[in-house]
Amino acid sequence: MPEFSVAVIGSGIAGASTAFALARRGVAVTVIDAGHVGQATAASAGIIQPWSSAVEGDYYSVYAAGAGFYPDLLELLAGVGITHTDYRKTGALVVNADEAKLEATYRRVLDRAQTAGPVVGDVERISNAEARKLFPALAEGLDAVYISGGGRVDGRTMRDALLAAAEKLGATRVSGDVSLALRAGRVSAFVDGAPVQADTVVVAAGAWSNEVLSAVGAGVPVAPQRGQITHLRLEGVDTTQWPTVHPISHHYIVAFDESRIAVGATREVGSGFDPRVTAAGQMQVLEDALRIVPGLADATLIETRVGLRPLPDGQLPIVGPIPGLDGTYVATGYGAGGLTMGPLLGDAVARSIVGEAAPELELTPVAAREGTATAGIEVS
Repeated sequence: MPEFSVAVIGSGIAGASTAFALARRGVAVTVIDAGHVGQATAASAGIIQPWSSAVEGDYYSVYAAGAGFYPDLLELLAGVGITHTDYRKTGALVVNADEAKLEATYRRVLDRAQTAGPVVGDVERISNAEARKLFPALAEGLDAVYISGGGRVDGRTMRDALLAAAEKLGATRVSGDVSLALRAGRVSAFVDGAPVQADTVVVAAGAWSNEVLSAVGAGVPVAPQRGQITHLRLEGVDTTQWPTVHPISHHYIVAFDESRIAVGATREVGSGFDPRVTAAGQMQVLEDALRIVPGLADATLIETRVGLRPLPDGQLPIVGPIPGLDGTYVATGYGAGGLTMGPLLGDAVARSIVGEAAPELELTPVAAREGTATAGIEVS
């Protein structure tokens, strides 16, 4: 029997990844989830392709490291018999009518491939005709940069895969209202008022992290950001191998199996905890998509998913031990990059808890309860 126990609060990509990484190391894990409507992971159509992003610096380093961790993650999941993740390496098309923008993207990806390595795959400038062979619904007049290493993953499926793997390794799952209490400098977790046996607590509650932490006088600079993502079905068309599409903007198109295509997403700052599909949001998503992929105009609208992303006040995720609260960690603030970064950062949290060395990478410092800032854990 494991001698060390951890309560992980939250079952989105942050919590599920942390739980799997801990269970893999022989820790007794209890995953607690309140079942909030609007979990960001449940709405996400993940694109695992950070190399064309215009972001630089520490955020890009975390983003790229997250993508680089995916081959290891898939191997680790397969090692415990979990192979259904809805991850597939289908390639990525960065499209635009502006040749200068495409050339800048092409040069950026080539440069980054020197560091990121084989995971990036082949990088090519291709014509509109060549791009439309890969994604037939694409508009005319848009040339592309093709990145063969680009992948996609469904947030729900990957979350469920990580949780199933953790359970296979002995983790347990509990649903209910979660609360924290501070006793003699240490934090205890409760579900529906009943105590949870745990030596350490990890708060990975996404946009709801502050609601959990407030009871022990802690908090993180994170607020909910609503994202609306619409799923379409292109009847009778095999979209399994269609690449993801990136128009050098805030929106994207992700093709899945069974003729399903996800288009999105809105980034609604100030939305609060409001997981509704709105008329304006739905219109924005469809207008953005149909400008780029007009071949989807006759597709069937299946559903619109809404996720409340944990948006940090700043760019970087907030991950690490909370100073002044022994045995308490936080993992949140992943924003729109959660499915790419989450597995890597979950592994890093587990490493920190069990005392394993982790490679270095900068994250947002975790503030002490007194308001001073200290460094977060180091990861890559």
